[in-house]
Amino acid sequence: MNVRLRYRGREVTEAEVVFLRDLIARRPELSRRRLSAEVCRAWDWRQENGVLRDMVCRGLLLALHRAGEIELPPVRFRPPNPLGKRRARAPVLLDRTPLRGPLADLGPLEYVPVRRTGDEPIFDALVEEHHYLGYTQPVGEQLKHLVFARGRPIACFAWSSAARHLGPRDRFIGWSAAARRANIRFLACNTRFLLLPWVEVPHLASHLLGAMARRIAADWEALYGHPVYYLESFVEVGRFRGTCYRAANWVFLGKTTGRGNNAPTKEPRVPVKEVLGLPLTKRFREILGAVQ
Repeated sequence: MNVRLRYRGREVTEAEVVFLRDLIARRPELSRRRLSAEVCRAWDWRQENGVLRDMVCRGLLLALHRAGEIELPPVRFRPPNPLGKRRARAPVLLDRTPLRGPLADLGPLEYVPVRRTGDEPIFDALVEEHHYLGYTQPVGEQLKHLVFARGRPIACFAWSSAARHLGPRDRFIGWSAAARRANIRFLACNTRFLLLPWVEVPHLASHLLGAMARRIAADWEALYGHPVYYLESFVEVGRFRGTCYRAANWVFLGKTTGRGNNAPTKEPRVPVKEVLGLPLTKRFREILGAVQ
């Protein structure tokens, strides 16, 4: 098999490049967007929930175009980028009265997935206003949760697809390159955890992390058609100690290099972070190490 390009775990063969060239030649009326949809259908390239992998396919086609393997049709329309010049979100209007006391006095807690719901803008605005990293649009598969107590939001959780390469995690799982490519979708990264600043309840953070770990696999499967078996997160060294994660049984695996994604050099350029992981099943190595 003559592989012409590897993109996000997918190998594109010479025969597939020939197919793409022929499709572009036969269907010159197709825009880049419609071309991507045609390719996804031809290759039956879908997410677990049946939705076409359109955005990933567009990235692959652009990579082939830049590599000189295919010639994409000219860009016909450039939609405005909402992330390019993003206006600051207005603060959310809600009750900010301090919430103090023991955990037991909070009463029942409600964990609400808000992705693609009317409450998603509330989540985004709270993270933008109160998290030290602000809000950034997640990539890949993703979930957002608001946690409510007494009808008031008290915490936010953001989850997204896991990093494709992460040395401490890959060694902990015992991954081969093939197993990582096959099973990276069964991991989720906790990219944001925000306990709202007016909430002062001892042991609440670790309690919330434990509760989320018990429900995240089912919520992920409900949206994307497959569960997750392992969680990961990062704690910035010197800013936080990760105490609540450790209290919730997350495991310290090592530290990042500080080079970030796609670093042009080996010099550190972003803050070093601790890598923390949480297997959701005792069989995680067996499941994640399988290659079909």
